[in-house]
Amino acid sequence: MFDITSSKLLILAIVALLVVGPKDLPLLLRTIGKYMGVIRRHAAEFRAQFDEAVRDTELEQLKQDLESVRHEMKSTIDEGAAAIDRDIESAKLNVEQAVDSEPSQTEAGAKSKAPPVAEPEPTQEKPVPEKTGTRAT
Repeated sequence: MFDITSSKLLILAIVALLVVGPKDLPLLLRTIGKYMGVIRRHAAEFRAQFDEAVRDTELEQLKQDLESVRHEMKSTIDEGAAAIDRDIESAKLNVEQAVDSEPSQTEAGAKSKAPPVAEPEPTQEKPVPEKTGTRAT
């Protein structure tokens, strides 16, 4: 902010020594140091309050963003659940209709087109020949 170099600071110290005098210069420097400390504390307090206000604003914005994301997620989940419920109801109705219509079709088909039941033919078992002879060892 202030562009004070060492040469400017030296000139300022010489002028202060000439104006105030060597006797009151230490008292002046203590007073200046005390007020500089007070100014720094006020600046730090102001900065802290400003940072807190910025944080509160950011937190409020973050809270709003999270609330909108929560609302979007809830609506998406509700839409998905509704779609699943509709699909389940549709499948349930299809199964009920299939079950209700199946006995009438089976009974009608059984009465009109009953295929004759064929009896299985008896099979003859062939005797297994026994092995004769010895095994070579």
